[in-house]
Formats: sequence, C-alpha cells, structure tokens
Amino acid sequence: MSRSYFVVPSSYVLLRRGTEVLLQLRQNTGYMDGYWACGAAGHVEADESAYEAAVRESREELDIEVDAADLNPVCAMHRTGRSNDPTGERVDFFFTVDAWRGVPRIAEPSKAADLRWHDLSDLPDDVVPHERVVLDGLRTADLPSIVQFGFNS
Repeated sequence: MSRSYFVVPSSYVLLRRGTEVLLQLRQNTGYMDGYWACGAAGHVEADESAYEAAVRESREELDIEVDAADLNPVCAMHRTGRSNDPTGERVDFFFTVDAWRGVPRIAEPSKAADLRWHDLSDLPDDVVPHERVVLDGLRTADLPSIVQFGFNS
C-alpha cells in the first residue's frame, strides 16, 4: 500500500519588465539562503486561493499592490524533496505580472539581502533550482503547463 502525504501549495510571482524579471537574494530563511529567487513567493494559507496568496505575498515581500486579474498563470509545478517527510511534497503555482502599483522594494529585510532586475538571458548562477527551471522555460518559451521537479522521470 502506498503512503499518503500532504501537499503544501505555494504561489510565486515573477515581476516582468520586458525580458527582465525581479529576483530577491534569500537570507536567514533556512531554505536556499544565498540563492536568487522569485521576487515574491510563499505558502498558500488556509481558505486562500493561489491568486490571493500571490497578491498577498507581493504586498508583504515587495510592498506593491497587484490585482489578481493582472496575474498571468505560467505553470504549476509538482515537486518532491524525496525526504519521506509527508510535508515534503509541493505544488507550486507560478505567475508573471507586468502591472503593479508602487515601487518594488525589500519589505522583509530579515529575509532578503538584495533585490535586482535580471535579464532572462543572463540570470545569476545561484538561482533556486526549481525556480530556475521555470525561468529557463520563460526564456525559451518552452514551458509545459505542468512541470515535475525532483522525480526520477
């Protein structure tokens, strides 16, 4: 009999400016610190949709206002950490947005050391690996609607 597990959903927001995306440099989070990551991202909370989480995380992490109607779904990613931890299974919802109100800034300085625009053709080497898959797919315009990460196949 197979083992049941819990799926932890997260929303990721990639602010776009032409061929550039806004990335933050993670610090003091306990996960992939020192790596560049999507401008805003976080777990979907109870009774919250993936869209609502994306709007909330944009406000909390970047101090900007994003309308849910302006979020463009890019893909969903089913990923595993292969840790036998029942909470190690993830489903991530990636969105792009090219319209927002306010000027993006580091709103959680204890969690982000830097915030910079990067061209999709010239990303830093140290990008969170599963996020890199999506960024590379955006660059090449070759991204399936559902992506798997961490599985053997």
